[in-house]
Amino acid sequence: MKSQDTNTQTHLSSPKSSNEPIKLDIEHAVVENDPRIWSDTKKNAVVFIISGASVITGLCANIQNPANAQIKQQLHTSSGNISLSLSLSILIQGSFPMIWSAISEIKGRKTVYLFSLVLFTLGSAIVAVSRTIGFVIGMRILQSIGASAVLTIGAATLADIYEPHQRGKMMGIYYSAPLVGPSLGSIIGGALTQGLGWRAIFWFLAIWGGVMFLAFLFSFKDTFRKERSMTYQDVLKRRLREQQLSEVKDGSRNISEKELQVNDEDQTSSNDIEAQPTVIPPSAIREVQLSIADVNPFSSYLSVMSRKNNIAILIASGLIYASTFSIMYTCARTLSMYYNYDALKTGLVLLAYGIGSISGSMLGGRWSDRTLARLKAANGGISFPEMRLESTKVAMVWLPLSVIGYAWVCQERVNVAAMCVMLFLAGFLSIWIYASTLAYIVDANTGRSSTAVAANGSFRGLFAFVATEIAVPLQDSIGDGGLYTLWAGLMVITNCIILLVLYKGRKWREASAEREKRKLDGK
Repeated sequence: MKSQDTNTQTHLSSPKSSNEPIKLDIEHAVVENDPRIWSDTKKNAVVFIISGASVITGLCANIQNPANAQIKQQLHTSSGNISLSLSLSILIQGSFPMIWSAISEIKGRKTVYLFSLVLFTLGSAIVAVSRTIGFVIGMRILQSIGASAVLTIGAATLADIYEPHQRGKMMGIYYSAPLVGPSLGSIIGGALTQGLGWRAIFWFLAIWGGVMFLAFLFSFKDTFRKERSMTYQDVLKRRLREQQLSEVKDGSRNISEKELQVNDEDQTSSNDIEAQPTVIPPSAIREVQLSIADVNPFSSYLSVMSRKNNIAILIASGLIYASTFSIMYTCARTLSMYYNYDALKTGLVLLAYGIGSISGSMLGGRWSDRTLARLKAANGGISFPEMRLESTKVAMVWLPLSVIGYAWVCQERVNVAAMCVMLFLAGFLSIWIYASTLAYIVDANTGRSSTAVAANGSFRGLFAFVATEIAVPLQDSIGDGGLYTLWAGLMVITNCIILLVLYKGRKWREASAEREKRKLDGK
């Protein structure tokens, strides 16, 4: 195999091993057509396709808002049912990725992309012809199941093709795409509703879904490699043991004991961000084919959730996302009630938040990579995931202040220009931090990136669901000033949680890895 110094990092288990052959970790297991060494053009094409699909996630949650009054009138329903269609959509988008993630770790990314886009397109088309609110709610759920796959599997796809020291920048670029949805969703939804009626919104989404399906079908090459998936190898290891026991009983033995054993000497240390052992040799992987029946979303999900550092960073990530959703949801209401803005004007104001979010995602991701590279160089070329979180410090002081500023600009009903400035700052600073936490979630869960991002999605969905349900009652009772002063306090708590992971996360993560290793050795 050719030396790939620019793309592959090596790991030494101890100073004594400096003269020994280099052992590759699971991140760099030898695979056919390695996505890590694809050309920049091919990688950029992958990023472009998954970014185009991820816009769907942002559009789904926001594009309906300008049409709510028309839907209520034409379908003769209540505001409660309209809210239910939105909040259930958010909840499903957060909870279903766990299943998509498990399927993608067995059958590959492309299969999940194609099947989920079929569901999304079908759900959107049926909503467009629905005659009752019950049918709308049901098909919005189907639509959300389809839309939920893209963001989770997209982050895992980036982990497939980029090294950890490149992921912050690429996560920032990629995550800016779904942020376009909330920014433009209200504008597109308002224009389509005023010009063609509310059903045009869902025909637009169906067409978008169909175009992305064709893009994945004809232009996307699967980036998943089973040799680099801890989830796949865990399932394969169980299947091999079952097969071995069966063959022992039958008096035959096609798979040697040697292939099933994991030699402790081949285990690499976890000092580096990428150092995780390869569990199953390639020869055994080729002998056993796993099917959809082997998919178990709960096993790998529980493995991710059993680590303290993951729980802490997922809570912080969920709070940041819930704050952004609450701002977008209540700002539209404030502009309608107190500024008499229509759907189109409201969308243009909310564009300030979207532009801030996109800027924060792209610049925050680049800063995250630079911080990781600087700290790695200062640490003698050894990196670990928590180093990346150092990049969030620069935004921590200003995020709560920007949220408080937004709170009282809205409360005092000042000129809308001031609201736009505060929306930009709140969006920029929150996503600056979020981009690094998302990259950390991927880096800290080597071989389980899609499951880790799915766990992040479940926390985001749950927190956003709660934030949406309580936003209006709180806004009515204590006003924008009180509501977002509370959110500023929650952002302070979020910052403290991230700092806790920064300073304690490595110890927690390594203790969890050691506990998991002992558990496997005891089987």
